[in-house]
Amino acid sequence: MTQVAQAPAQQSKSAKKTAERHIRKVAILGSGVMGSRIAAHFANIGCEVILLDIIPLDAPKDEKQEKSLLWRNSLVNKFLVEATKSKPAPFYSNAFASRIKTGNLTDNLDWIADCDLILEAVIERLDIKQQLFERVEKYRREDAIIASNTSGIPMHMLIEGRTQGFKEHFCGMHFFNPPRYMRLLEIIPCEHTNQEIVDFLLQYGNLYLGKETVLCKDTPAFIANRVGVFAIMSGLHAVEKYGLTVGEVDRLTGPIIGRAKSATFRTLDVVGLDTTIKVAQGVAQNVPNDEQKHMFELPNIVKELDKRKWYGDKTKQGYFKKTKDEKGKTLILELDLNDYEYKPTEKPNIKVYGKAKDEDDLSKRFSIFLNDDSKYGEFFRTTFYDVFAYVSNRIPEIADHTYQIDNAVSAGFGWEMGPFATWDALGVKETIAKMEVAGYKVADWVKNVDSFFKTENGKKLYFDIESKSYKVIPGTEEFIVLDAIRGTHKVWGNDGVTIFDLGDGVLGLEFHTKMNAIGSEIIEGINTAISLAEKSYTSLVIGNDAPNFSAGANLAMLYMYALEQEFDEVEMMIRQFQDTMMRVKYSAIPVIAAPAGLALGGGCELCLHADHVQAHTETYIGLVEVGVGLIPAGGGTKEMIRRTANAYVNGDPRINRLQEVFLNIATAKVATSAQEGLEMGLLRGHDDYTLNRSRLLADAKRKAMEIVASGYTQPVQQQNIEVEGKTALATFTAGAVGMLYGHYATAHDIKIAKKLAYVIAGGDLSGTSQVSEQYLLDLEREAFLSLCGEQKTLDRINSILFKGKPLRN
Repeated sequence: MTQVAQAPAQQSKSAKKTAERHIRKVAILGSGVMGSRIAAHFANIGCEVILLDIIPLDAPKDEKQEKSLLWRNSLVNKFLVEATKSKPAPFYSNAFASRIKTGNLTDNLDWIADCDLILEAVIERLDIKQQLFERVEKYRREDAIIASNTSGIPMHMLIEGRTQGFKEHFCGMHFFNPPRYMRLLEIIPCEHTNQEIVDFLLQYGNLYLGKETVLCKDTPAFIANRVGVFAIMSGLHAVEKYGLTVGEVDRLTGPIIGRAKSATFRTLDVVGLDTTIKVAQGVAQNVPNDEQKHMFELPNIVKELDKRKWYGDKTKQGYFKKTKDEKGKTLILELDLNDYEYKPTEKPNIKVYGKAKDEDDLSKRFSIFLNDDSKYGEFFRTTFYDVFAYVSNRIPEIADHTYQIDNAVSAGFGWEMGPFATWDALGVKETIAKMEVAGYKVADWVKNVDSFFKTENGKKLYFDIESKSYKVIPGTEEFIVLDAIRGTHKVWGNDGVTIFDLGDGVLGLEFHTKMNAIGSEIIEGINTAISLAEKSYTSLVIGNDAPNFSAGANLAMLYMYALEQEFDEVEMMIRQFQDTMMRVKYSAIPVIAAPAGLALGGGCELCLHADHVQAHTETYIGLVEVGVGLIPAGGGTKEMIRRTANAYVNGDPRINRLQEVFLNIATAKVATSAQEGLEMGLLRGHDDYTLNRSRLLADAKRKAMEIVASGYTQPVQQQNIEVEGKTALATFTAGAVGMLYGHYATAHDIKIAKKLAYVIAGGDLSGTSQVSEQYLLDLEREAFLSLCGEQKTLDRINSILFKGKPLRN
């Protein structure tokens, strides 16, 4: 995939230059944790990558060895190998590591001469970076972009002594770790950076790197770390003030308020407390005019751990510590902030938490917490008001616009709502009044604002401080945001779905059950959407703005029927699901699935039957029904057989091809990227991928329009799928039994595997035969029904439903 930036519609001089600029070849200087992972992500998007690092410092005694590439490149090669083995995986597919060429900074720096982008990611020392840039200047191409991944060193200091041409092409590109998964990319120009370079990087990061790309000013810690670490430090000071425990704080500051699951103290342990200390102290030392500078001073609960060198996961203990009991079972201990002794973790019983948990609306949960009259309410009022006052006073110091701060904090720290959006949710003027009573001082410009953001004509607008008017957030003009059109474009809905008119003849279907599990409401919604589209529209897009496309079928209803041995009801459920999937596949209009996050079980089967899949690159897709003691029976097994059979060529080892399908389903294998989904056959060569999650629905709609414009013909069911019969059945069964004897599988695993083998083989037919899709659907349904009658299958479903974890029995 060649990366070419597209010019915006309005062709300024800068835009024209941006349209002409390409990034095909990238040099990454420094191959440590960040450098190697950034290299991996550029390889992910199809770039040719040069990865260079220093030669080892400990020179070998053998002179020949010292001259050998094996030794001179050993450091960079070591880091690249580690990257291919690390979890979470930095590559969409480890095959993409072949796009990276390794070398060393002593012998191979001249390789950068034909690179379009040269990105420095060496140790955070100003002198080392400056020395490297001096050498880079000798070899860089005149129009190449030079960038630094520094997390805090000012740009103007990095370019001291460089030529004007170098300075004009220089910019900060701050990725967050891990680069593949973290959505934020901060772009930090210096005063000399050409506007064309800035425009290009903002666009490139958004379109091709798939990032929330935010323009930052050259100020300490830029935007995300400046505000995010301030919020953390405010929370830590408040913990001391109100006497909260580690467990209480992490209970209150995680998903319940739209923040990361790791909340506060767990985040500090994962990131490394020393890293947070370094950022906080760096800010404190470099912001003499910051009215809240004192907030970056370390509270005692940080100083004490710093003194003991308890920095979290990297030192095996921090605010939490893993240990084992006498039976070898892992235990998680939490730190008592009074005596700094570890004790077993307990779920704290917090009354206001229970009240908030019953509320689905995040905005209303904020109100519940801030209006609480206990110490927990005091904690929330203090920490929220601290942040509100702080961000209001950081404009225009660190950013000119509210959306830049919100986007950076949301993408960099995993906040569902950024600071200004949170303020909006609580009511701007009402909150200011309460803050002033509490002694807080907000910036004057805020006092004239009714709301920082609003939606209009399906677009999200921000309040522009300079013009005192609302404007569309730049770069979002093409986005489809379902919440922004919910009140104006709704066509139909029930408790499980909403159908939208997306414009241009395209209908949109959104799921909104818990984890988007597919039950009767969604089945009704899919059929209604297809009927509406066939009658009055041209195409249908199935997707949402939620974290997950669909985690699978609604197990609760299935469990209830199976437990009561209402097998007629179970069969009707499965038949309805199969019929609906076949309608998706064979309707008169094209159906486009737009998965992101989890697309498991029934969610995967829906994608398998769509005419086209527009997948977010971070789509985790798989047929996982074996995990609950069943097999895929919504057409998933059938579709994998059909795809495999249709791909046969003369001389193909057919049983081997089918065995891959059998193993993937029997082991409930999940692809950890859209690319891996392609390699597993769950996605097809003509399916497309979107890197930026915010663009997914717009890309899916565009694809639907393309398919319609090219002339869509309603397909017909296939009657000639080749299956291998007894030969395949014997092979798969023998392999399954071998797993049992090798103690890799339980007896119930083998029972499920044999049922699956029977379906994939097409039954016990005497040899290769041609069968219809309906024949395979019937086999799926029979196998599924028989497994619903197994107690061990019910036990597996029970464990998932009531304990939230899989059971191997």
